[in-house]
Amino acid sequence: MPHDHADHDHPHSLLPSDPALRVKALETILVAKGLVEPAAMGAILDTYERRVGPHLGAAVVARAWSDPAFRAQLLEDATAAVAALGISGRQGEHVVAVENTPEVHNMVVCTLCSCYPWPLLGIPPAWYKSDAYRARAVREPRRVLAEFGVTLPDGQAVRVWDSTAEVRYLVIPMRPEGTGGMDEAALAALVTRDSMIGTGLPERPR
Repeated sequence: MPHDHADHDHPHSLLPSDPALRVKALETILVAKGLVEPAAMGAILDTYERRVGPHLGAAVVARAWSDPAFRAQLLEDATAAVAALGISGRQGEHVVAVENTPEVHNMVVCTLCSCYPWPLLGIPPAWYKSDAYRARAVREPRRVLAEFGVTLPDGQAVRVWDSTAEVRYLVIPMRPEGTGGMDEAALAALVTRDSMIGTGLPERPR
C-alpha cells in the first residue's frame, strides 16, 4: 500500500532520528505513563556509565601485570580476587580469569546468548551478542580475530572459552613491551575492552 510520508500520526514519526534524542523521548514517554521512576532510571544509568564497566576490568589487568601475588590469586580464584578490590555484582558472581601467553591466545564467546562479566566489562557490545560472532568464533576463531585486526603468529594457538550463566571469563592480555616503568594507572589506560574479551590487544605505550 502507498505510504504517505506527510502522515505524522505513526508513533515512529514522533521520535527524533538522533539515537540519543530517541532514547530521551522514550524515557519521557515511559515516565509520563508511570512505567519508570526517574530516580531508578538515573541510578541504573549511573551504575552502567560510571560505577561498572571496562575501566574496572582494566584496573584488574593492570594490577595483575604489576603484582605477581595478585596475578596468581586472580588465576586461581578470580571471583575472590576481584571482590577483594570491591568489584562484584549481578552477572559477575562467578568469574574465571584466563591468561594470554606467547603459546596461547584466549578468546571468549557465549554461544547460547550473551553471558558476559558486566561488573568488570560493562554491558556487552552488540557484536558480542550477534549470531554471526557466536557461531563463527567457535568455528573459525583466527578468521574472526583477523577481522578485528588481530593477526596471531602461526605458533600461537587460539583457545575459545564458552561463557555461560554459571561462569564468565576475563582475558588477561599479555603486557605490552616497553611498559616496565609504568604505574598501574598508566598500564590500565593501555587495556582495551576487546583485549579483555580476546578480540583485541592492549595498546602500546606512546
